[in-house]
Amino acid sequence: MASIILFFAGMICYGYFLNLREVSLHQVLSEKGISNPQNISLVIERKKFRIDLYVNDMQIKSYRAVFGRSINRVKLSADDYVTPNGEYTICSIDTNSVYRKTFQLNYPNIDDAAEALRNKIITEKEFRTIKSAIANSGCSIADTKLGSNIGIHGMGKYDLIFKNLPFIYNWTNGSAAVSNEAIDELYSVIKVGTKVTIRY
Repeated sequence: MASIILFFAGMICYGYFLNLREVSLHQVLSEKGISNPQNISLVIERKKFRIDLYVNDMQIKSYRAVFGRSINRVKLSADDYVTPNGEYTICSIDTNSVYRKTFQLNYPNIDDAAEALRNKIITEKEFRTIKSAIANSGCSIADTKLGSNIGIHGMGKYDLIFKNLPFIYNWTNGSAAVSNEAIDELYSVIKVGTKVTIRY
């Protein structure tokens, strides 16, 4: 048992020293001469386990990310733990999240709902409810057969462990998770309405 604990502690220490080389977003922006970043967008690359931050279509910084517990390509239900693919926007920001900060995505969006309606996963009534919620608040409804509460968040109280793992461990409900430091950096430049592209 002691050897397992020692091995795990060694991995965390190794990951910690790897993360020491991380350059802050402030430094990157300063080096590129960007004092007031505009037209921010995020591209999430599931297969590469990263989130890329763009300013005016120029890639500025990449963040290591983990995703839903399932590695399936397409999200089909609320309890499949798959990270969805598509074009989304950040529709709300929670700065008191258990995961430090959470940027809620407008999932399921109209495209997701329309596809689910075509495949008879949801009814016409459910489609109209999702469409109406997005039109009224920008966010989808809280409970759908396709799932909800998908976003980008930090790691909360488990940050020290998860961010320093030298291997990938997907553990979320389908959201993208980054370190607490990364979510704070992103919070400094993103806002409600920021575009987010998720690719497999």
